[in-house]
Amino acid sequence: MPESEDPMADPIFNTPSFEAYDLLMNRRSVKTRDMCEPGPDRETLEKILAAGMRVPDHGKLAPWRFIVLTGDARARLGKVITDGLIAEWETSQKTAEKMSGYATQSPALIIAVYSPNDSRPIPEWEQQLSTGAACQNMLVAATALGYAAQWLTGWASYSKYVAKALKMTKQEKIAGFMFFGSHSRQPTERPRPDPADHVTWGWPADAVE
Repeated sequence: MPESEDPMADPIFNTPSFEAYDLLMNRRSVKTRDMCEPGPDRETLEKILAAGMRVPDHGKLAPWRFIVLTGDARARLGKVITDGLIAEWETSQKTAEKMSGYATQSPALIIAVYSPNDSRPIPEWEQQLSTGAACQNMLVAATALGYAAQWLTGWASYSKYVAKALKMTKQEKIAGFMFFGSHSRQPTERPRPDPADHVTWGWPADAVE
């Protein structure tokens, strides 16, 4: 069988894809309040997660892991966040309960956990960058698969109470709560940085003012 007809042959590497570039240039986060059903199913979530793990990773340490919450498990996280606000901040029950719906704002939620690996002498900063790249890849993958996505942090990301409830180690940190669903409305564009304000062409000392 000719190599071109082999269904198992590797795809040509770095094949130009203007569609992929357009997706990157038009991708944007969708606020959780604008998300609705249906959310990505198990097969689609697995694709999103697989894309999240296909990132630069110095030392091949995989310094991240992911907790997938759907259905009632989301409400359980909302309860943990409510209890955590009361335990850590002595927030009133009434005020804390306003956060009980945090995790159910979208049909699916993935908690990205930064899980540093010291098996090789790779700086922690580089491992953090790899975790951030994993989160970004998931946002892009979700968009490519036709779903809305938003990456949030906030108080719960830094809560020891929440981390303990999620069985995280002392070294681990929540890199973000990744929300996924469908669009209830078309997201509007927001102002973007001007590349000219953030890019230097050539050696800095020789840059033209």
